[in-house]
Amino acid sequence: MSTEEIFLPLARSVLDRCAERRTEPELLDTLREDPATRVVVIRGDETLFTTAGTLALRSPHAVEGEATWGFLGAANGLNYVVCAPGDGATVDEIGGQWQSLRVRGGDIPEFDAGVFVEALCLARWYIEAPFCAACGSATVLAQAGWMRECPQCSRQHFPRTDPAVIVAVVDGDRILLGSNALWAGNRFSCFAGFVEAGESLEAAVHREVSEEAGVAVHDVRYFGSQAWPYPRSLMLGFFAEVTAAELAHADGEEILEVRWFTKAEVRASYAGETDVILPGSASIAHALISSWAQS
Repeated sequence: MSTEEIFLPLARSVLDRCAERRTEPELLDTLREDPATRVVVIRGDETLFTTAGTLALRSPHAVEGEATWGFLGAANGLNYVVCAPGDGATVDEIGGQWQSLRVRGGDIPEFDAGVFVEALCLARWYIEAPFCAACGSATVLAQAGWMRECPQCSRQHFPRTDPAVIVAVVDGDRILLGSNALWAGNRFSCFAGFVEAGESLEAAVHREVSEEAGVAVHDVRYFGSQAWPYPRSLMLGFFAEVTAAELAHADGEEILEVRWFTKAEVRASYAGETDVILPGSASIAHALISSWAQS
C-alpha cells in the first residue's frame, strides 16, 4: 500500500512559506498591525480549537503582553503567523479550547494539521533554544522568526530538526511491536530511534531494531515521513522483514516487552476489543501499523 493511500496527517505542507519575504523590513510588525492576519497561538504543545474541531485562529490583537512571533507563510490571500506568549501574557480564549498536536493531529482537517505542526515546531524552537550554542549569549530573532543571530560572536542559528527512524518489523502476517519502559499500561508501538552522527537511515534501521528487539532485518523499505515536534524530530518510517523471528527479545532497558501481533489482533486493538493500546492517529507509527494490517 503506497503512502498516497495512507494518510500521514503531519506530512502536508499547506502554506506557501514565502521564504523570500522573511527579509522584508518590519514584516512581522506590519502583519501584527493587520487584523486580517491569522495567528496560531502556541502554549506548550497546544493551540486553541473550536467546538467544531478546527483551529481557532486569532487576530494579532488577541494576544497582549510579551510574546515571540514568527511568520509561517500565506494561503488564499491571507498571512499566517505563530505566537508563543511569554509569562504574564494574556490570550483571548473565547470560543476556543486548548488541545495538543499529539492528541488532535490525526483527526483535524489537512490544512489545519499542516499549519499546526509548522507553528508548533517553530514555537518550540523559540522557547527551547534562546541562547547561542557557541558562546552562550542570548540570541536575537531575525528573518521573521526563522533565524537567531548572536550579538556577541555573530553566529547564525536555524530551527533544528533531528532525523529519527521508526520501523515496522514484519514476518509474513505478523508484526513485531515493543513496549517502552516509559509507557504506562499495555501500550505497544514500532521501534524507533535517532539517527546517529555519520550514520545512514538504513544503518540506523538495522541498529535500532537490533538494539531494541534483538533481531536482524532485511528488505528495508522506505514508507514516508512527517514532522514530530516531540521534541524536534523528522520521523522517517520504514518496513523491514525479520531474518530470524525466534530471536526477538526486549533489551530490558528501553524496551521491556516485545510481542508478535497478527493483523486480526491489530484490527481488534484499534476497534477497542482488547486491552492493548496502539499508537494514536497523529503518529506515523499508526500509519505504519494500520497500512500493514489493511494490506
